Amino acid sequence: MGRFLVGQHWYKYWEVYVQGGDQDSSPFPGCINNAELFEDQVNWHLKKGLVEGEDYVLLPAAAWHYLVDWYGLEHGQPAIERKVVELSGIQTVEVYPVELLLVQHSDMDTPHTAQFSHTDSIDLVVRTAREQFLVSPQEETRLWVKNAEGSFERLCNTRVTVLDAALRMAGPQLMRVFFIHPRSSTSEEDADFQGQPGICGLTNLGNTCFMNSALQCLSNVPQLTEYFLKNRYLEELNFCNPLGMKGEIAEAYADLVKQAWSGHHRSIVPHVFKTKVGHFASQFLGYQQHDSQELLSFLLDGLHEDLNRVKKKEYVELCDAAGRPDQEVAQEAWQNHKRRNDSVIVDTFHGLFKSTLVCPDCGNVSVTFDPFCYLSVPLPVSHKRVMEVFFVSMDPRRKPEQHRLVVPKKGKISDLCVALAKHTGISPERMMVADVFSHRFYKIYQLEESLSSILDRDDIFIYEVSGRAAIGENSREDVVLPIYLRERTPARDYNNSYYGLMLFGHPLLVSVPRDRLSWDALYHILLYRLSRYVTRPSSDDEDDGDEKGEEGERIGKDEGLYEQSRLQREDLEDKDAIPKPGQMAGGSSQDPGQEQAGPSSGVASGSRAPVDNSPGPSHWPQRARRKHLFTLQTVNSNGTSDRSTFNEDTHAQPYIAIDWEPEMKKRYYDEVEAEGYVKHDCVSYVLKKAPVRLQECIELFTTVETLEKENPWYCPTCKQHQLATKKLDLWMLPETLIIHLKRFSYTKFSREKLDTLWDTTFACNKDSGQWHYFDDNSVSPVTENQIESKAAYVLFYQRQDVARRLQPQPGLSEPSASPACGTPPSSESMDVN
Repeated sequence: MGRFLVGQHWYKYWEVYVQGGDQDSSPFPGCINNAELFEDQVNWHLKKGLVEGEDYVLLPAAAWHYLVDWYGLEHGQPAIERKVVELSGIQTVEVYPVELLLVQHSDMDTPHTAQFSHTDSIDLVVRTAREQFLVSPQEETRLWVKNAEGSFERLCNTRVTVLDAALRMAGPQLMRVFFIHPRSSTSEEDADFQGQPGICGLTNLGNTCFMNSALQCLSNVPQLTEYFLKNRYLEELNFCNPLGMKGEIAEAYADLVKQAWSGHHRSIVPHVFKTKVGHFASQFLGYQQHDSQELLSFLLDGLHEDLNRVKKKEYVELCDAAGRPDQEVAQEAWQNHKRRNDSVIVDTFHGLFKSTLVCPDCGNVSVTFDPFCYLSVPLPVSHKRVMEVFFVSMDPRRKPEQHRLVVPKKGKISDLCVALAKHTGISPERMMVADVFSHRFYKIYQLEESLSSILDRDDIFIYEVSGRAAIGENSREDVVLPIYLRERTPARDYNNSYYGLMLFGHPLLVSVPRDRLSWDALYHILLYRLSRYVTRPSSDDEDDGDEKGEEGERIGKDEGLYEQSRLQREDLEDKDAIPKPGQMAGGSSQDPGQEQAGPSSGVASGSRAPVDNSPGPSHWPQRARRKHLFTLQTVNSNGTSDRSTFNEDTHAQPYIAIDWEPEMKKRYYDEVEAEGYVKHDCVSYVLKKAPVRLQECIELFTTVETLEKENPWYCPTCKQHQLATKKLDLWMLPETLIIHLKRFSYTKFSREKLDTLWDTTFACNKDSGQWHYFDDNSVSPVTENQIESKAAYVLFYQRQDVARRLQPQPGLSEPSASPACGTPPSSESMDVN
């Protein structure tokens, strides 16, 4: 049963009239008047956005008829009857039906407007159009839809509903144009546009670029496209093949080709084709991204079976060569293949492999010939990796250098140091590699660790250290101290007596003598190492004078080490010495991740290391200094907390923080200079990968390999399964060779995408010989030297004798054909005939 809309204004008047005790005292509502619901008084379109209960009420049919009988309907106004439909499992009144503009292609100036429910079938739309345009029953018609983008799509399945046919828009009213015309008519296109046949985009329906790219490649195979354009497929459609798809895939593809090559479309919507593909291959249902090669493989197989000229396949037994000549065996294999498989796809794309198996025990050789539709060949895998690092010299005058290094992809950290040594002249033994993140050391690497642990986005710093220095090795004379920079900032505390500490700048790895090193000596070593961007105070600013500073500079030039005799004298005078080597560093904890990480923004701490004789780095005493630029503090590996109490392992690696007061930092620390770096000449080098020749890929494909344990070969001589050697060779190439590049390298533990550069990835028009770039709706001409892309992984090559055959003879009016499809005529990438 339907429902009728009544304007809320009239309905309220009527309610007051009938609910009043004395109807004589209530105003008479008069005729039903729904004028407030309409946009105009001509087409009687409903206003947009009408809301039930505010603008109108819904009445059952019986109630409506009673009201009309009692009060009448305003003259000229139509009754607003609507269906009760079930959408998404919910019953609702369809206030806004779908309004379609029906147009006969032969008479575009005489449209007919008709309203349909979302639940009406497309068959009802067809019947309505046929009745309106007086199409005779015996005349065959096709139904096309023109969407808002101006693209056309054929509707083949008339049993679906208007809703299922995706004829809805976001707005309440829908305008669509349908074309009704005979199959024999050549006017299936938009007469307002005339372009080059084949130069037609495909609308992306949502992650369907994989399908569009495969269709554009196949559409630009000349002999296949001519086969469909000249309707040769009609007499070869195989509707009874149990392996086929009842001819539906072939028809859907034929329609797509005819639209693309009509010259009357800038782009078309492949919705019908997408629906057909999803119907027969459930993996392509929905709108997820898929692999173009997978779609192409399905399409070639589907077209072959839909167009297979063999209506009843006979059983054919495969025969081994048994010593016979290859030519004889190959011809027999091809004839056997054609007895079961004979179609335009076989004619165009099928070739023959020669497969040779050799038994490792008895030496028996088995030769067979097998058909193929395309080649899946591997790409040569690069064993090199390009990494960018920053080199920090011990010389404080030198800015950090950015280097671009080529290292083994499966190498070690030591390989990174060796590569850098060739640029810097610094021995790899005097280098330490660290991952710097958020002003701290995220990790300090061991030389034997794998480079795979370093990601391309990591900031890698390689520090020059003393040849006698290392972290965690007691046998070395020197120790490497990780140094952090921190600035004191006022913390939000009630009495303002508490300070916060924020990390800033780049951390350092500094080599210092292991024996009897004091805080005072470390201060001057660090002052020297920071001298490029930290101004040395004058004698008026520091009571110590310049004696220690001069000594630090002199020893710093000698790899940053202090003379042992000087240190011994100083330590005799200064009881506040840093602990002995056993107390200073002996652990191997180089990964801050082993400790509890604090907030990346910094720490809040006002405590200092206590002055006592307790062992361990967290209890190193501090001397009271006047006018020092900064103070030193032992901290955890994240620099987020001071080691005021020493509960960790006494052999843990000490981390030192340089703490700056804001005023001192502002006065003596040059932030611009501190952040500065220079680029080594290697950074400007353009590291181009050499283009891969197709011959290299085919050589890899035809390399002898040993069968895996999961797939052994049964040797007829040994009478048992063997891990034989296998070699594939190309015996007979098809007219059009499809090559699938395996752009992913698979191992037992990883899946790696290959970024090898490849020539030849666009499509050449068979009529004009012009190359074009197809990107969904967009199609643009390109030159041969622009045909280069890392994304290419499905290539089409035309055999030269076929290309010459397809060229028109002199004197004929037929347009010239491209000498090759999928590769420029001058290309030497394909050396196999």
